[in-house]
Amino acid sequence: MSADLNAATHGARAAMVDRLVSDGVLTDCRLREALLRVRREVLLPHAYVRVSGPGADPIEWRLLQGAHPEDREEWFGLIHSDESILLQRDGEPLDALRRGPVSGGHMSSMSTYTPATVGALQALRVEPGHSFLDLGTGPGVSLALAAAVTGPGHATGVEHDGHMSAFARRNVDDLALGATVVEGDALDGHPAGGCYDRIHSGIGVPCVPTAWVQQLAPGGMLLTTLATRTPSWPGQVLVTRTPAGEVEAVLKGTQRGYRPMFGHRWLTALDHRARIEADPGRSRPTTLAPPADDAYGFWIAAAHMLGNGSLVRDFQAETMTIVAPDDDSWAVAGPGDGTVRVHGRRDVWAELEDLHARWDEAGRPDRHVVELPDGGGPQHVVSGTGRNALTWTLPALATVPRQDAMTTPSQGPVAAVSPAPLPTGTHPRSPS
Repeated sequence: MSADLNAATHGARAAMVDRLVSDGVLTDCRLREALLRVRREVLLPHAYVRVSGPGADPIEWRLLQGAHPEDREEWFGLIHSDESILLQRDGEPLDALRRGPVSGGHMSSMSTYTPATVGALQALRVEPGHSFLDLGTGPGVSLALAAAVTGPGHATGVEHDGHMSAFARRNVDDLALGATVVEGDALDGHPAGGCYDRIHSGIGVPCVPTAWVQQLAPGGMLLTTLATRTPSWPGQVLVTRTPAGEVEAVLKGTQRGYRPMFGHRWLTALDHRARIEADPGRSRPTTLAPPADDAYGFWIAAAHMLGNGSLVRDFQAETMTIVAPDDDSWAVAGPGDGTVRVHGRRDVWAELEDLHARWDEAGRPDRHVVELPDGGGPQHVVSGTGRNALTWTLPALATVPRQDAMTTPSQGPVAAVSPAPLPTGTHPRSPS
């Protein structure tokens, strides 16, 4: 690396860290040093930029190659920004990508945008000497940062895609951090490595895999996204194993979370947007004002309890708009006048009214306890106390296709979701 480029990369990393600190995202001193140390240009040597707008088919992309003089400035700014970096279409090989315009395909791997990675690693409180397991490691950004904190020989990443695992292994090795990348099914964890002090999952799951819990060491922590069919209201589960070996798990709603793996069909409001604008539905009175975006305790309950995650929100709409795509139904909140407009056979807003009343009676809980039976079995969620508590049962892991039996990439890439509301210019996030 030339002296000028070396200075530029140091400067870009320092500016990125300063931004994260000033935004209140980055507070951990060890992670701050890791972000300054890990050379992102090694892990993210190229990037796709989407050219076409929402709903375009086929999607038009442009591939930036960091080594190319005409791409370098845009690529360099992108990989040090707060954007996720799009890296792979449809599981393609990564050793002979051609720069320039590309048509079609769907992203099968991206890097998680940096604030989300920082938030996850800080929640796990990674420390030197911790054994760290990164599941769905993608290009290895979170793995590399964790390795810079834990020290050589303590961090392992598992990636199912052979092309991506080879790509990440080569680049992580070039950083000389002592991290390991193995190819395998993230749902199995990495039993060959024993038990881990910290486990980070870069894929969303419908329930917590028993294998992950079994590989959590006493005093350990596990963090994953608990996903439903709706990308609008993800939840984050923090599992801890006490020094005595007891397992505790807490689910909290969050603004962003990771996507599930291939084969998972996401709901979308995009197909209904024009119809809703043309006919919002019949108006009726309501006593429920649109719940706040940060009422995460309510929204995570809605994601799980209302039609098994069959509702999705259009965050681009002028007023709160909730759609049930499978039932061709929607609700559009009035502009602060005590009314709501509903369309279709499902009164979506009535379901929200009922659930909100139950959430009130339960004490407006913002955290939900997940019961993880020893040796597997149904996982139940409970929030609140007494007869007014909200409860539901999580779907079995078998409802999500295994990574060795993928359906077509168009049914949903291994990526991560940013529900809402998103800053301008952000992308769906993915395993880092």
